Amino acid sequence: MIFLGPPGVEKTHLAIGIGMEAIRSGILVYYISTVKLIQNLKRDYQTGRPVYKLRTYNKFPLMIIDEIGYLPLNKEESNLLFQFVSYWYEHNSTIFMSNKSYSEWGEILGDEVIASAILDRILHHSTTVNIKGESYRLKERKKWVYLIQNRG
Repeated sequence: MIFLGPPGVEKTHLAIGIGMEAIRSGILVYYISTVKLIQNLKRDYQTGRPVYKLRTYNKFPLMIIDEIGYLPLNKEESNLLFQFVSYWYEHNSTIFMSNKSYSEWGEILGDEVIASAILDRILHHSTTVNIKGESYRLKERKKWVYLIQNRG
């Protein structure tokens, strides 16, 4: 499953809710940001254990990967993400969240070919949920600003 939408529309909240229901059903779940996932994979690759972290993650039937596209990835990082997706593909379930449309993934991954290969695998057995709307955090802030400005 992929949740797409601007910041603040509760993509993470929805994914965590699904993750909590999975846990209640006895399914092991792992939540991680894309940046942390890449850092972990990079560290294991640099220490000569490139498959170690992949095997560790494989213990979790459901993985929730947040914030794809919040920070751009360089070529090495995009390659690591591709290796992860290729390894994970068709073996376990994943929920991805991104604030970028699929057409922007080439830009954030720094390589159109890698982005296309990653999306090919991710989209093969998935459902995309596009969430539109204004940030809940900004709505709340606007409400408070309005109340403060209109006191009395």
